[in-house]
Amino acid sequence: MISVAQLAEKIQAGDKRAIARGLTWVEKATPEGRELVRSIFAKGGQAHVIGITGAPGVGKSTLVNALTLTLRARGHRVGILAVDPSSPFSGGAILGDRIRMQESVMDPGVFMRSLASRGHLGGLSRATFGALAVLDAAGFDKILIETVGAGQSEVEIMQLAHTTLVVLAPGLGDDIQAIKAGILEIGQIFVVNKADRDGADHTVRQLKTMLTLGSETLDWVPPIVKTVAEKSEGIGEVADAIEQHRTFLFQRGLFQDRRLVQTEHMIEQSLADEVARRLADARQRPVWRQWIEAVSHGELDASQVALAIIETREEDSDGLKHLK
Repeated sequence: MISVAQLAEKIQAGDKRAIARGLTWVEKATPEGRELVRSIFAKGGQAHVIGITGAPGVGKSTLVNALTLTLRARGHRVGILAVDPSSPFSGGAILGDRIRMQESVMDPGVFMRSLASRGHLGGLSRATFGALAVLDAAGFDKILIETVGAGQSEVEIMQLAHTTLVVLAPGLGDDIQAIKAGILEIGQIFVVNKADRDGADHTVRQLKTMLTLGSETLDWVPPIVKTVAEKSEGIGEVADAIEQHRTFLFQRGLFQDRRLVQTEHMIEQSLADEVARRLADARQRPVWRQWIEAVSHGELDASQVALAIIETREEDSDGLKHLK
């Protein structure tokens, strides 16, 4: 079996099979996957991470496909992480994105991976952070992250992406959706896709009004770009806006600051994952039912059990029995 060090070396050389294996390790949350992320994380930090979010039906995947082709034509290597909703029964992802992105993923300068959300809120997958580290270390200078598209919970992308595109479409109640999601804080670029439909200009006017109301506190005034992704119309303007925002970040010294935000969120997510793992382990113990009954009868406080679960060492499987 290939070692973590050997796989990391192959990933940094751009070996697609190694990248795929590394992403599998990361998504399965294996010890090797965690070690891989630790070993390669410091090797990255150069990629421009672009988040694409928006409600279902606005054409995010079609836009990602068209944008990828445009970025490749401009000489960029493009990594794509498409977070798909998971089946509530099998936990597997509904991989519709692969179908809509066939044209771009056949390009040797593109690597696309679908990630199952597996119930994780925020529009991303628990594996997104580690997967991003893999693609970054592999030398992809543009990494596109397409969120699930669940609406109001799509804010986690702010903590990963340098530039976030909020995609809307006319006729889907996007003005209401936009207000709910707080998009003035989420988006640096707004894309009104399917702009050949009636109501596109109305959606643009709604966005301009909202941006005007918030413009006094914004150093960057988000552009609004109309596109018809199926016909590749307006995609060049989207790519231009992305590059302009990257330049803005560098001029303000904000590009590398985003790396610290990413790192902080990775630590927070790792802590949450560890707590969830320990809770799942505690629930399998015979004494779990006794703790529930003790708390319900007032013999124990719920926080006592919670703290004990967090503090118990993994090898101390019976470390909580003293509570009862």
